[in-house]
Parts: sequence; C-alpha cells; structure tokens
Amino acid sequence: MNRLAQAIILSWGWRRRGIAFSAGAVSALAQAPFFLFPLLWLTLPVLVLLVDGAVSSRFSGRTGRLMAAFGAGWWFGFGYFLAGLWWVGSAFLVEADQFGWLMPFAVVLLPGGLAILWGVGIVAARLIWSSSGWRIFALAFGLGSAEWVRGHLFTGFPWNALGYALTAGEVMMQSASLANIYALSFLAVVIFAAPVTLVTGERRKYLAPLLSVAVVLALAGYGLLRLGSASDATVPGTNLRIVQPAVDQAQKWLPENRNRVFQDYLTLSAEAGGHPLDGQTLVVWPETALPFILTDEPAALAAIGRLLPQGAHLATGAARLENEPDGSRRVFNSIYLVDSDGTIVGSYDKVHLVPFGEYLPLQNLLDRIGLRQLSLLGGGFSSGTRRRTLTLPSTPPFVPLICYEIIFPGEILADEGDRPSFFLNVTNDAWFGHTPGPYQHLHQAQVRAVEEGIPVVRAANTGISAIIDAYGRVRVSAALGAKTFITGGLPETAEIPLAARWDGIFTLIHLLICFSAGFLALRRENAVVPLTPEVSRQKR
Repeated sequence: MNRLAQAIILSWGWRRRGIAFSAGAVSALAQAPFFLFPLLWLTLPVLVLLVDGAVSSRFSGRTGRLMAAFGAGWWFGFGYFLAGLWWVGSAFLVEADQFGWLMPFAVVLLPGGLAILWGVGIVAARLIWSSSGWRIFALAFGLGSAEWVRGHLFTGFPWNALGYALTAGEVMMQSASLANIYALSFLAVVIFAAPVTLVTGERRKYLAPLLSVAVVLALAGYGLLRLGSASDATVPGTNLRIVQPAVDQAQKWLPENRNRVFQDYLTLSAEAGGHPLDGQTLVVWPETALPFILTDEPAALAAIGRLLPQGAHLATGAARLENEPDGSRRVFNSIYLVDSDGTIVGSYDKVHLVPFGEYLPLQNLLDRIGLRQLSLLGGGFSSGTRRRTLTLPSTPPFVPLICYEIIFPGEILADEGDRPSFFLNVTNDAWFGHTPGPYQHLHQAQVRAVEEGIPVVRAANTGISAIIDAYGRVRVSAALGAKTFITGGLPETAEIPLAARWDGIFTLIHLLICFSAGFLALRRENAVVPLTPEVSRQKR
C-alpha cells in the first residue's frame, strides 16, 4: 500500500492527470442512483496524495506547488463532474437538428467549468497544507468552500454536492436534519479523506480511519433513532392525485399533438382504477404541462372545471404570457391554480431560472453568434420577483417550486409568511430520459424535505413523481417513464430540524473548524512544508 501511495505522489505528466481524473470519476458513483459512497474512502485519499506531490516542471517554489495543486484539483473535479453530469447532454438531443452539435461541448464545458472551482479550492487548501494527518482538514476547507461557492456563483449549481454522499438511503439521509448539504460537504471530505493516514507514516495511523467509520456509524444510528420516532400521519381532509403523462419532449409541442396531450391529462386525472376525485383533492400536473397558453384557451379551462368536483383544485405547470405597455410580451415559467369553475385562482412565477435552458446569460452577445436556449423561446423566460406561499380551501399553505429550484439548500422557503405545510415541486425531466439525472433530482428533493422538515409533493412529466414525507421517505412514487398517476394523503410536517433552525450557521462553523485545524497544523510546523517527492523520501 505504501508503494502505491509513493507511486501516486511521484506520478508525473499525463499519468498524474489520469490518476486524478479516474479517481474523480469513480467518486461520482457516491451519488444517486448508485450511492457507492464507501468508494470515497479510496478516492479522496488519492487526491490528498496528489496534493502532497504537487510540484511543477515549469515553475519553482510556492508558485509551482500552487499551480500543480490547481491541476490536481481540476482534473479530479473534471472526472467527478463529467461522470456525474454526462446525462445533461441528453437535453441537446431532444431537438437534435438544432442543438445536437452543441451536445459534445456542453458535456465537456460544464464539467470543465465546475472543475475550475475545485481547482481553486485545492489551491486554497494548499495554502494551509501541512505534512501531518491534519491536512485532511485543509482539504475539507478547500473543497467545502468550493462547494458553497458552486451553489451560489452565477445563480448557483449545487448539483451532486459532496455532502450528498452522507445522505445515501433513508437512514443516512437523516443527517441532513442536523446540517444542510453545504455543511455536510465539509464533513464528508474529512471523513472520506481520513484513510490517507494509513499510507503516509502517521504515528497513530489507524485513529483517523477508525474515527471516520465511527462518525458514519453514528450518523446511521441517529438516522435509525429519528426514523423510529417518525410519524406516518397525514393531514386530514387533503387528498393528492399526481399525474405523470410521460409525454415525449420531442413530440409535445407539435401542433397536431396538442389535443391528444391535453386529453391524456384529463383521462389520467379523472376517475380510474377505483380512485375517484372528490372535493378534497388537489390534482397536480407537471412543469409546463400543456403545449399551449392556458389563458388563451377558455375551452381548456372549461374542461378542467368539468373534471374537478366542487371544492377540488388543479395545480399545473404552465407558460404564462404578460403583455407589456410597449406591445412586447414576457413569458414566465409558472404554476396556475384552477378551481372547479375553471377559474384561475392563483399563480406563481419561477424565480430561479436555468441558465442556457430558460435564459441565455449575455443574451445579446450569444444571439449574435446564433446560440439560443433549449426552450427555443425568443428572449427566454422572465424571472418571477419572489417566492410565495399559496393557499387553497382544500389544502394547507404550500410553497411552489418549479424544476431545479428545489436543489438549493436554505433558499426554498417563501420570502415572507409562516412555514408552509408542504412544497409543491413540478418538473419536466423528460429532457434527460432514462439516465441518472432524474434519480439525482428526486434524491435532492428528498434531502430538502429532511433539511426543512417539510413534505414534498412532486409531479414530473416522465418521472419520478412522488409524495415525499418530512423525513425524506418516498410514500408513493411512479416509475421513471411510466404513463400513470399516483394518489395519497399529504404527510404531516416534522418538528423544525436543526438544519432549518441554524441554516448557514452550521456551514460557517464547519468552515471555521476545517480552516482552523489546517492552519494550526501548519503553524505547528512553523512553516509551509510541502510534501514534495524529496520530502516524501526523507520521511521514509
């Protein structure tokens, strides 16, 4: 094992890059739907060893070490994001004649751009790096900070954050009630990098790995205890029917298909299989469910009114048009609430839009070179102004979330008002087919439920639609790709978890602990002592 560690430290050139890339790619298997998080006990120590041996052939001294550290972090991150996000390319094949040529660039450029943040994070770690086992805290400081920045920079994209490795399965998922996913990312790096002490000559080399296993077991024990006292109760007087029509994204907007698509929604929503609608039912259709502007189709609103019994309501994703005084029109990705009279009684406009999917950053510049967002909507969607709590006579208050708005920890509650009784999440994962993407999206929705102690009602065009309780447990779900509907009661909320009470405070605490531990270890050495190949040989 020591010889293997030495070979990693002394690796050079493309061999070194290949090791970093491969270790990063294997690390992605810790995420949904695989959840092979024990692999991180192998891959993160590899990253530590690569940083230990970070020297440059072009630059000497500190500059060379930092540049080599950036390279190690970038290649590791590139492997991680490429293996974890390759499925994003599927969206470019829906309209392959227009966007297919962009697919290879998107599949490479997105991981490459995200990996820059990890490279910078490793540089930050290298600044407080020591030759002791405490350097795993420096690594956690660098990568954990990079994950927080990734969740906020340029509107943010915290997909597959490292902390999700500690939320595999319903038992481990309860750790998200203690601290949100950003805080868990710091902890995950410390835990899974700990085995590096087995191969770098530490005096108590077994202590850190044993402690890391103990922490994971403790989190699992906490999860078992929490689930053991979890309530299975539902809110009286609220029934749910979630429709999953499995409409092919490439066929959805063809004019000849609009009536068939609408009729499929009505058929799946109506009485079927012994599950009649009643006046206490909330019917939920997914994001941009209908291939037309609902407010321009009074006959469609009338048909919805005939579908719903008195007292029942429909919540549906829809495009919303707004006329401006200058004659122009703005389009919003919205949710409409419709009552049994066919009247729209409420709405919400998506606040957090998807870059390149719903709007183009630097729109004027990219328009000149012929690029358009995947929605094919000239000018893109407009953003809503605030997140809102909606209410209906048949349901307790809820916060609507459209598509990936649910992946942002600490950002999914309404801007004002009391805590909601549930989150209503509508999405259209048809863009991504039968890939890991929809499973990862579902898992992140589950973790948000645990962090906030609030159930999630989720409608997805092709799946995975689900009713998720406040403990992240899927009460009922529809299989990916199935054309169906699901019914169930609304789970009750849980007591407000620590993660929701303290929110970003725990993230800051984890950051300070990791920085302090790494910096104090460096101070004990009284200087930066990089573990270069020469120092490595001396230590052996």
